[in-house]
Amino acid sequence: MPDRMRQIPLAIGPESQPSFDNFVPGANAAVLAHLQTLAVRTTPVYLWGPGGCGKTHLLQALAARCQQAGQVVGWFDAADRQPWVLSPAWSLVVLDRCETLDDAAQHAAFALFEDATAHGVQWAAAGRLPPVDLPVRDDLRTRLAWGHVFAMHTLPDAETRAALRREADRRGIFLSDEVMDFVLTRFDRDLAHLMRLLDRIDDYGLSRARRITVPLVRQMLAEEGVDELGDV
Repeated sequence: MPDRMRQIPLAIGPESQPSFDNFVPGANAAVLAHLQTLAVRTTPVYLWGPGGCGKTHLLQALAARCQQAGQVVGWFDAADRQPWVLSPAWSLVVLDRCETLDDAAQHAAFALFEDATAHGVQWAAAGRLPPVDLPVRDDLRTRLAWGHVFAMHTLPDAETRAALRREADRRGIFLSDEVMDFVLTRFDRDLAHLMRLLDRIDDYGLSRARRITVPLVRQMLAEEGVDELGDV
């Protein structure tokens, strides 16, 4: 996928990509409900919260839903090269990681927002900070705060554990309480991080035709040169 504006590819399968159905809401149920009922060409949306709370998951789910309806989506990340040019054919434009926008990207984001507004294109964005605290130019900060602004929260431990076990069960992986405790006490507990770790554990176990145990996970980490404090 090029590092400029990207059109989100449709998911190959319903569970292979982030969706509203596989999002674990926890304290973010109101955000999920709002995006599920969001109509295009309406008020802008901005999501903010710490890493791993599900901001990008929900933006990708919104983009996927639009694409499944035959609409076209423009997706921008703060690190993407300029120019950022809006297509009037888009139904949705997404901007992620707003807290990392540099000067040039801030200029591009402001112009993109203005063009989206002029053409009636739905705008959705996310960052780790609320608009008022973003280190960006004042006019862009004001635009990002125009519409619905939602603070998002990470999952509590019990729901994180339940979500991880549910995904393991879906894959046909048995995660013992011992393995679960090992993972949750040694790695970042944000769900995105844990799902990536589960991907690696699953692949490692399959490649060696072994069930998932703490010694197997330790072996994988040792071969990867990863310590057990979550430096992945």
